[in-house]
Amino acid sequence: MDQGRWSRRALRLSYFTVGYNVIEGVASVAVGAAAGSVALVGFGMDSFVESLSGGVMIWRFRAGGDACDAETERKERRALKLVGYTFFALGAYVLVEALRKLATGERPETSAAGIAIAVVSLIVMPLLFVAKKRTAERLGSRSLKADAKQTLACMGMSAGVLAGLVLNHALGFWQADPAVAIAIAVLLFKEGREAIVEGKVCGC
Repeated sequence: MDQGRWSRRALRLSYFTVGYNVIEGVASVAVGAAAGSVALVGFGMDSFVESLSGGVMIWRFRAGGDACDAETERKERRALKLVGYTFFALGAYVLVEALRKLATGERPETSAAGIAIAVVSLIVMPLLFVAKKRTAERLGSRSLKADAKQTLACMGMSAGVLAGLVLNHALGFWQADPAVAIAIAVLLFKEGREAIVEGKVCGC
């Protein structure tokens, strides 16, 4: 597969990321609001930020991601920084919500629909991550690789939400949800910093 085809594949993956996460975000926020679950509402917000990252990738590859010149490298650097900022935005939200839940003792509620959303995400996100990572390696695109890491972080969030809901329901261990969220926030800050301070990004 030549560079042009890999670039088109990257664009298709980015469109899928935006579409899937918008649907997931709307469903999660709606179900979370109905169930009074802050965890599910937060998961929905995670999906919206993930769709923003996918939008950055759409901009990057529609601008000509298969070329390898100074202009493409400049666009790559800019896209990588924008993806990094989405990491920070998501990490800040997750951290604030987790600390608030710990401080107030607010317990996430179980919801069959919410559990189903988290399970579907745990199936879709690893497949999407692998596809993005492989495409990023073929293109030498660090911005797409950073976006793939954000997809992986979304998978971690799905696991955390699911674990929090199940542990709270089965064992009454409500602290599991904010504890996992704090760990994810730390990871997001780390990945965001790495994306923004990366050096040369054109892997031609």
